[in-house]
Amino acid sequence: MKLTKTLTAIAVALASTTTAASALDELTVAYFLEWPTPNQFAQTEKMYTEALGIPVKWVSFDAGTAMSAAMASGDVHVSFSQGVTPFLVATAAGQDLQVVDIAVSYSDNDNCVVRSELEIDASNAAAELPGKKVAVPLGTAAHSGFLAQMKHFGIDEASLNIVDMSPSDSAAAFGQPDTDLAMVCGWGGSLRAMKEHGNTLLSGAEKEAIVGKVFDVTSIPTAFGEENPEILAKFLKVTADMNAKYQSDSASMMGSISKAAGMDVEGTTAVIGTFVFPSVAEQLSDEWMGGFVAQYLTDSAKKLEDGGKIKALGDYGALVNTSFLEAASKM
Repeated sequence: MKLTKTLTAIAVALASTTTAASALDELTVAYFLEWPTPNQFAQTEKMYTEALGIPVKWVSFDAGTAMSAAMASGDVHVSFSQGVTPFLVATAAGQDLQVVDIAVSYSDNDNCVVRSELEIDASNAAAELPGKKVAVPLGTAAHSGFLAQMKHFGIDEASLNIVDMSPSDSAAAFGQPDTDLAMVCGWGGSLRAMKEHGNTLLSGAEKEAIVGKVFDVTSIPTAFGEENPEILAKFLKVTADMNAKYQSDSASMMGSISKAAGMDVEGTTAVIGTFVFPSVAEQLSDEWMGGFVAQYLTDSAKKLEDGGKIKALGDYGALVNTSFLEAASKM
């Protein structure tokens, strides 16, 4: 099947690359455009560079799979807000990565949208969707959510014409009157654009009941953390400070956040309003990195393995490293 072959190709590509260690004179961070988060205030205002004492370069990506490839090649040191699925695909392929932070929780901002004129909803999806063309960013959290929804509705993947497209590309195509796309999946600003031309099958809350929590992590190559623990802790400290500032003073931050996200203030406010940013104490608790995340990775990897997408690892606890966040909490 095309879907399985594509994921296999991603895994093979990632496994064939290695991260080269070198003296750090600049930190390179991967992030998403149209994905507004409080730390983008610090990104725009150069607060990371000031706190870390070295230049910080921010590079935008369309999907978490591309972030993995960039970390594998040594082009990126930190991936901010990488989806769980691309993290699992990369580690299953042999890439040595760790989760060091929970970037954002967003059940209401990751979903699939069906073209309005098709009049397909939860009541008739099982009968009407098979045979249709669906755009999915393969190997991402949106991909996992799509698979879970199809299983929920009893729709066989093989009955769909699945194409691999980034959310921004599929949103643009979905907006064309003559599009042949029946359904598209994505997140952030792209999802907001998709909803202008269609409807979701499940609300965020309904989807969370099926999929579980939907969240992104801050991930790193393990070697990078071992070689630069203080730099990483300072990075996480600034991020945590911005999350805390956002809780009490979001209005003053919105202009800078929207600039970094590549959105207008109205769109930024609409998207970020559906996000949750756990505090450091919450992240270190059993609800997140103290226990839940390792189990979630284990369960999610098993689902991907059962679907023939990856070969799961034996232990995911070792891939969750709280030491840098603990250090940041003491700064």
